[in-house]
Amino acid sequence: MVKYWMVGMGGFVGAVARFALGSYIGNRVGSRFPYGTLVINVSGSFLIGFILTMLAQRIDASPNWRYLIPIGFVGAYTTFSTFEYETLRTVQDGQILIAMANVGLSVIAGFAAVWIGVVVGRAL
Repeated sequence: MVKYWMVGMGGFVGAVARFALGSYIGNRVGSRFPYGTLVINVSGSFLIGFILTMLAQRIDASPNWRYLIPIGFVGAYTTFSTFEYETLRTVQDGQILIAMANVGLSVIAGFAAVWIGVVVGRAL
């Protein structure tokens, strides 16, 4: 039960951080290009790589930290970071074609899903 609380607490803070940072950047530089989302996705990718590496290789910490920070906080801050980390792991495992397929399918399918969601949402 503790792991669910850790994910929930981290998720709350990550979601608020995403909203706050995205709003701040959007208000500062405008919304012609999604700079806020770009900053969040790239920084989240850095954070998940850094934090998972630190927790796995550098710090002898309770498993609860993994639920709180990378799963809860970074997961709510950006799911893009998880996608990037998983793709990196696939590349590191020597599965380059699978990694490329993951990138291509995620981008194309994700874009298609957003478009279909907009179409369906507008139709209702």
